[in-house]
Amino acid sequence: MIRKFSDRDIDEVMEIWLCSNMEAHAFIPADDWKSHFDDVREQIVQAEVYVSERNGVVNGFIGMTGDEIAGIFVKKAERQQGIGTELLNTAKLYRRELRLSVYKKNQPAVRFYENAGFRIAACE
Repeated sequence: MIRKFSDRDIDEVMEIWLCSNMEAHAFIPADDWKSHFDDVREQIVQAEVYVSERNGVVNGFIGMTGDEIAGIFVKKAERQQGIGTELLNTAKLYRRELRLSVYKKNQPAVRFYENAGFRIAACE
């Protein structure tokens, strides 16, 4: 089930955010992610966030600011089960146009977004 983020979700969402970033971005030191934890926590409660929940447990989320997708994050054990697509489709319901940035070294994410119809506008 996809639903709007609630303040009670923050701990689960932040755990998913941290673990997902450290797993997907091994080319960035883990301490960099950890050092941004508190700032991201504050930003999440101010952003538009939707969570995927099964059996009362949050297993993924999408965060947006305006038409910008800040990221889609899914628990490692729950990936490849359509959760990311469901979250992206939810965002598409509320936006005519969506943009995002993704690290080109994160090839699974690049492929996911390209398969969802996004095109690369710039590459660094």
